Amino acid sequence: MTATQRNVSEKQARQVAEAARESEWRKPSFGKELFLGRFRLDLIDPWPAEQPRPDADEFLRKLDAFARSEIDGQRIEHDARIPDEVFQGLARLGAFGMKIDKEYGGLGLTNLHYCRALTLVGSANASIGALLSAHQSIGVPQPLKLFGSPEQKKKFLPRLAAGEVSAFLLTEPDVGSDPARLGTVAEPVEGGFRLNGVKLWATNGTVATLLVVMARVPGKGITAFVVEGDADGITVERRNEFLGLRGLENSVTRFHDVFVPEANVIGGLGKGLKIALTTLNTGRLSLPAMCVSAGKRSLAIAREWSADRVQWGRAVGMHEAVAKKIAFIAATTYAMESTLDLCCMIADDDRNDIRIEAALIKLFASEMAWQVADELIQIRGGRGYEKNESLIARGERPAEAEQLLRDLRINRIFEGSTEIMHLLIAREAVDAHLSVAGDIIDPEAGLNRKARAAARAGGFYAKWLPTLAVGKGQAPTAYGEFGPLAAHLRYVERASRKLGRSTFYAMSRWQGKLERKQGFLGRIVDIGAELFAMSAVCVRAHAERAHRPEGRELADLFCHQARLRADALFDALWDNTDSLDVRAAQRVLDGRYTFLEDGVVDQPSDLAWVAAWEPGAATVEDVRRRIPQAEA
Repeated sequence: MTATQRNVSEKQARQVAEAARESEWRKPSFGKELFLGRFRLDLIDPWPAEQPRPDADEFLRKLDAFARSEIDGQRIEHDARIPDEVFQGLARLGAFGMKIDKEYGGLGLTNLHYCRALTLVGSANASIGALLSAHQSIGVPQPLKLFGSPEQKKKFLPRLAAGEVSAFLLTEPDVGSDPARLGTVAEPVEGGFRLNGVKLWATNGTVATLLVVMARVPGKGITAFVVEGDADGITVERRNEFLGLRGLENSVTRFHDVFVPEANVIGGLGKGLKIALTTLNTGRLSLPAMCVSAGKRSLAIAREWSADRVQWGRAVGMHEAVAKKIAFIAATTYAMESTLDLCCMIADDDRNDIRIEAALIKLFASEMAWQVADELIQIRGGRGYEKNESLIARGERPAEAEQLLRDLRINRIFEGSTEIMHLLIAREAVDAHLSVAGDIIDPEAGLNRKARAAARAGGFYAKWLPTLAVGKGQAPTAYGEFGPLAAHLRYVERASRKLGRSTFYAMSRWQGKLERKQGFLGRIVDIGAELFAMSAVCVRAHAERAHRPEGRELADLFCHQARLRADALFDALWDNTDSLDVRAAQRVLDGRYTFLEDGVVDQPSDLAWVAAWEPGAATVEDVRRRIPQAEA
């Protein structure tokens, strides 16, 4: 990495991220309208119709049978390795081509069926869900589907549909969510580019034969390339080990003078970040599928254990302290599944822009599933903290509670950490305000630009602000067709307008400083996530009321719980310790409170917190793994 890239300013970093963001809204968005105080229930009600796909149903039946008979989740957990025969079996089923169109040898599944497949196989072992998700949602298939040339699709997609594995390589040892500092360089040479750099945390990196690599082309910007995993100059230097997902094949990969043909550029020079962000609009849906899987397993374990285990003369599930946890797990699992299914189906019908909705379900599901698993461990007590192997050795039934917790923890970091998701969604939520008032709060804007912006803002707010005063949610009979759930939808409508007013007040109060009020923005986004989930469960329960009337009970339960969380978040918008916390953190960083660290054993090390790297040939052994081709 050059000194220039190390010293990228905050302003430059923001400009790079902003340039990659989709700035136009060509289709309606329920989430966008919700943050503007407009409860557009018509965008999600009636509940979208599921596309009939007998071929997809048959695939799911075969996948279910394979997962039950051929995937030994405990073996994968023990060996920290997915066996070759599991890779080969998945390939024979077509699982590596679920999102690849049929014309290229794939199954061409909808987002809904794809996420159901991930939910199913992830329940056998979460590492397999991560393998298939990283391969198809952010690996080579999805970028090529959206941005690839016909020649690229014909060349690469049939290989991937047949079982070759792909990986996505963006992160570097010193570059996470700040791509402006990207150090991997693709230097133009005759016929293509010469690639040099090091990539960290490449999921599937040790087994992938095709890679999507993000690299900086001098003078053109960050560009996406398809790179052959066995090209000369590529070394897989490490297989990384993690708290959970022990079967994950995740690498440190070095590129040294790797030649990449010009024909392997995806979407054009300088388009890499836009491709990555656009891919993630639907790619993020795969991660909540794993959360739904964990929620379902947690509910089954909690139900069976709490009915069987007796303490103080009663089943533990009948004690209120445990009952509240069971109710939370059931309601939250219903909400995660409802919101994910809704996002998948509106993505499949392609009528709405789902960038905010997909980000919201990723944020909501990753946070809530972690809480679900934590509550499950508490319900199970000491057995929840005990590994399956230990339970079995003692003659007790295994229940992978502690593994669920470990496997789920990464979801709050994968594909955008919770903190980054808050900022990303908040940026979209205030987009309408910035588009009309941006120059007013821009310190570099001249008087003429500020005057024009003020005129635009005046016109916008003169029309918009009155709509936030009164709405349908104040009418006692509104949404009456939803029966007992109508009161919750009236709450969502009122809360949506309150959310819009709160955002406007914050813009007026802090103006350009609002972007630094990350605590406030995070709460705004979390409120929106709760309102979105409430809307989803109500619409789903109403649609299914004839054949699944118990759904109304779960929707009502979830909405009561979510309203309490949303009300607390509204209160915390203005009554919080954010400023105090920031000042205290600065004092901690300055070393003012180091006395608190006395009296414990330190773990001394002269190693850096972030390992430095330099371009050049590898000095360690290549640890890549190649899976033998499955027999037809």
